[in-house]
Amino acid sequence: MSDPAEKPIVSPLLPQETSNLSDYTVDSNTTFIDTPATGPSPGSPVHHRSGYRRVASFNDQGTASHGFEDVIQPSGSTRGHGLGIKNLEALPSSSPGDSSAFSTPASTNALLSPPFARSPPSAQPQTKYRQFEDPIRESRDTWQDNGPGAEPYQPFTADSETESLRKANHAPTVQSSELQEPWCKTKRKLHHGKRNSLAVSVLVLSIYSTLLSGLWLGTAMAKPRFGHGITNTGKFPPATASLVSAAIAKSIELSFVTVFVTFLGQVLSRRALVKKSRGITIAEMSFRSWIMQPGTLITHWENVRFASLTFLGLVSLLCAITAMFYTTASDALVAPKLKMGPIEQRVLYGQVASDFASNPYIKSQCKTPISVQTDPQFSGSTCVAIEHNGQAYHNYMQYLSNWTSSIARGTGSDSLTRRPVPLGMLYDNTTIEGSWIHMENVTETSKKYSPDDYKRIVINVTMAMPHAGVFAATRDPINNIMQPQDLNGLGEYIVQASVPSPVTNVLCATMRQEELAPMVYTDWPGSNGTASNLTGWPNEFGIPLWPSYLNSTPVDDLFGFGEKYDRRHPVFSKYPIVYNTVLNHSGWFTDSIYILATSATGEYAMCSMKASLTTNCSTRYHTSLSGGSMGAHCEDAKDNLAYGKSYANATEGVIKKNWAAVATEWAMALSLNAGISDGAASNARLLAQLIPTSQALDPSLPSIAEALAVLSGSTLLLSSIDTPFIHFWNYSTTVSTLAEPQHQAFRATLRTRDYASGGTQKWQGIFYVVLFLTFATNLFCLVYFFVRHGLVTDFIEPQNLFSLSLNSPPSHALDGACGGGPEGDQLIMNWYVKMDHEREHFYIQNGTGPPSITRRPTRPLDIEMDTSPIVNTYTKLSSRHSSIL
Repeated sequence: MSDPAEKPIVSPLLPQETSNLSDYTVDSNTTFIDTPATGPSPGSPVHHRSGYRRVASFNDQGTASHGFEDVIQPSGSTRGHGLGIKNLEALPSSSPGDSSAFSTPASTNALLSPPFARSPPSAQPQTKYRQFEDPIRESRDTWQDNGPGAEPYQPFTADSETESLRKANHAPTVQSSELQEPWCKTKRKLHHGKRNSLAVSVLVLSIYSTLLSGLWLGTAMAKPRFGHGITNTGKFPPATASLVSAAIAKSIELSFVTVFVTFLGQVLSRRALVKKSRGITIAEMSFRSWIMQPGTLITHWENVRFASLTFLGLVSLLCAITAMFYTTASDALVAPKLKMGPIEQRVLYGQVASDFASNPYIKSQCKTPISVQTDPQFSGSTCVAIEHNGQAYHNYMQYLSNWTSSIARGTGSDSLTRRPVPLGMLYDNTTIEGSWIHMENVTETSKKYSPDDYKRIVINVTMAMPHAGVFAATRDPINNIMQPQDLNGLGEYIVQASVPSPVTNVLCATMRQEELAPMVYTDWPGSNGTASNLTGWPNEFGIPLWPSYLNSTPVDDLFGFGEKYDRRHPVFSKYPIVYNTVLNHSGWFTDSIYILATSATGEYAMCSMKASLTTNCSTRYHTSLSGGSMGAHCEDAKDNLAYGKSYANATEGVIKKNWAAVATEWAMALSLNAGISDGAASNARLLAQLIPTSQALDPSLPSIAEALAVLSGSTLLLSSIDTPFIHFWNYSTTVSTLAEPQHQAFRATLRTRDYASGGTQKWQGIFYVVLFLTFATNLFCLVYFFVRHGLVTDFIEPQNLFSLSLNSPPSHALDGACGGGPEGDQLIMNWYVKMDHEREHFYIQNGTGPPSITRRPTRPLDIEMDTSPIVNTYTKLSSRHSSIL
C-alpha cells in the first residue's frame, strides 16, 4: 500500500496551468473523483465551491453503467455543501485483497463510488483517487479562494497504486496515456432550415391553428344559424354537432399551445445567443411552464412577479390565460346551442280548400265513424253538432274559470279592456286567445237607444279570433319551417301572419214585451196567443217569405232592421219562460241569428250574432313540443303586419252570410232553442242570469253578450280552417269548395329556435377577447415563422436545457440554489448561450459575472483550420441585433 500522503505522479506532458479542458487528456483507466476531505493532494490547492461537481469514472474495459445520484457533502467536510448530479461509471477492475481505500456510508468522502458498485474489501484493491476540475468551471472559484497569487487551475489525476491492476488490464499508465477532453462537442446543427421536418411540422401546425382559430372567431362574431343542418334527421344530429365542435376547439387549443411554446423557445433561444442582447433570465425560462402548466402561475408566483412586467412576459401571461379558457370560450360563443333567432321577413304559403264558413265543407271534414253511406242526411251535421258542443263548452268553462279567479282577486272591471279575454282550443294542443275590438261605452250606447220612458241596456261587443289556417300553413313542407320534434322536442318558432281575422259581433238589448210583439208569433193576429205544432216551426206557420221586410219594430235602427238596412227582423215562436232561451232560425237570406232570453225578473233580452272578417288584426302563432298558442293581435297602430296594411283597399267588417248557417247548427247543439218547449237547459239558465241590470258592465260578472261571443268562438275557428288568407273568395263564385287545395301566399314574420352559434347571455361577450387573442397570437407566430426561415435549437426545452447546463461552468450567481432552487434576484440574472469556437462546444454563462477566461495555447498551430458550419451559424446568430421581444 502506498502512503496516503505520497504526492501524485504527474506526467510532465500535462500542463500545470491552463484555461481550457482541451489541454488535458485522459485515458480509459483514469478516474476523476472528488478529493478526500482529509486533505488536499500535495501541490494542489483545496477548492471550496458551492454548487455541484461533475465526476466521471472509467474502467479499463471501456464499459460503463450509467445512472444518477444526488451527492451530499458530509457535515464535517471542509469543502462547500450542496447537491450535485453525476453520471455513475463502473469502477476499474482490481485485484482482490486490497480494501483500504473503500469508504463506509459515514465516510467523509462521499464521492468515491456508489454503494451498489462497491465490492467486499477482500475483492477490491485500494485505489487512490484525485480530483480533476474543469478549468472554466473552477476559474472563478479558485481565483477567489486562493488569492491573486494562487494558481487558478491545478489538475489532479488518479492512478491505481496496485501493479496487479496495471498488469491485469494491460492498460497504459497515466504518464503514457493521453487524456480525453471532457468537453461536449455538438453533433447536431444549431439551426434547422425551413425545409427541415421539424420546421415544416411547426409551420403546418401554425397554419392550421391560425386558420381554425380565425374561423372560430369569425363564427362567433357572425353567429350563424344552422337551421336544418343540425336536426335529428339531418347530417349532424345535435349530439354529433356538439362533439365535433368540442373536438375542433380542443385541437385549436393544443395546436395553439404547441405553436406558442415553440415561438417562446425560438425568441428566448435567439436572444440568449445574441451577444448584444439582454440575455434571458430563469424567470423568463418559466414562460413555457405558464402555457403548459397554468397552475404554476400560482405555485411559482415569484416567476410571475419578476417576468410578467416585460413585454414577452405580459404576452405569455395573456396567452396562458387564453389557452386555459379557450375551450370554455368556444363552448360559450361557437358551439351550437338552441337559441331564438332574429325576426325574419318571410312569404309563407297555406292551402286553400274552402270559402270562409262553408258549412258543407265543415261537415265533410268532421271525423266520425258514421259514414255518409250509413247516414246520408245527418252524418255530417251530427258530428259537427258534437264538435260544436264539446269545443264551445270547453272554451266557455275556461272563460268562466278566469272570471272566477278575477272575482276572487278583486280585479274585476267595468272596462272591456281589463276584463278576461275570450279563449279557445284548436286541435287539442293549441290554446287560442281572442281579442275584444270595436269597444263601445255601454252607458252611452244604452242612453242613445233608450226611449224616454224606458232605460234600455245595450251591450255591443265584438270578438276577434286568430285565423286558424295559419296552423296548417306553418307545417306545410313548402314553407320549410323546422318543427319542435326535429330538435328532440326542444325547437320552437313564432309566426306573425298578415291575414284577416274572423270576428263575431254580439249585440244585446233589453226590451219590453210590447216592443217584442212584432217579432213574437204568439202576439201576431190570428195566432190565438199560442203556437201549436211547434215541430213544424217555422215553415208551417204562414210567415211571409222574402223579400217581405215584415212590419217595423222600435229597435229597427238599433239592430238594423227594415228595408233601409236590407235586413228583416227575426220571428220567434213564443216568449221564453224564465231562465230559458229561444232561437230564431227563420231568417231566410239572413246574415245573423237571434236569441231571445228571459231573466229571473221576467225582463227580456234579445241578442243578434253575426260574423265578418276584420282587417285591423294579425295572427300570432307560437309553438313548441308541449303545445302552442295562437292569438289575434288587433288594433295596434305599430303593427306593420295588420292585414289592412298589407291590403290597404280591404273593406272592414264585411258580413259573412255563410256563417249564419254554421251558427244555427251551433246554437241548436248548445240547446239555445230549448225554450221553445220550455226545456230549461242549463246553458240557457246561466245566460239568463248574465242579463245586465244596469246601463254599465258589471265588474263582478260577464254580460250575456260576452258569454255568447265566447261560446261562438269555436265556430270562427272551424270556419277559418283551409280558407283564404285574404278577405274574399278569389276562386269560382259558383262553388265554395275546391276539389284540389291551392296554395295561397301571405306576408309573415318568422322567428325560430334552432341551433346557432353565439352567446346566450350578454356577459358571455367577454369570451370574444379570448378568441381574438388566440387568433392574433397565432397570426403573429405564423408571420414570425415565415420571416425567420427555420428554427434554432430550443434551449428552453427541458432536455436541451439539461444537456446545456451539465456541460456549462457553475456560477456563484446561483449560490445556494442547488437544493431548493433559485430565488429572489437569482430569477432575474441574465444568462447567455456561448460557444467555444475551436471545440464547437456550447455552454450557458451568467452575463453579469467576470469575463470568460481566455484559453492559453498549449502548442502552436501549424495550419489554419477552416471554420465549421456550426461556428458560422453561431457567429451569424450571435452577431444580430436584439429584437423588442
